[in-house]
Amino acid sequence: MRDFLANCTASTASTASTAQALGVRGHARNLADGSVEVLAGATPDAVEALLREIAIGPPMAKVTHTEVTELAPQVLEGIVGFACE
Repeated sequence: MRDFLANCTASTASTASTAQALGVRGHARNLADGSVEVLAGATPDAVEALLREIAIGPPMAKVTHTEVTELAPQVLEGIVGFACE
């Protein structure tokens, strides 16, 4: 397994793999309520492609909705690559 997938669960591994392939930096993490939080930064086209994949989800996932909040670019300062937390 690749290092960037080291802390991933099934629900975050799909997002991390797609993000890595698209050159997106940030993270994916499971939240206590069963949802997945994704922080992503890249070109607009790469982020849109990631959002399309998230809306579909991995084979065993049930994606009921997605919510997008645009953050200041400074939030991603110092983040290199994409990881699961």
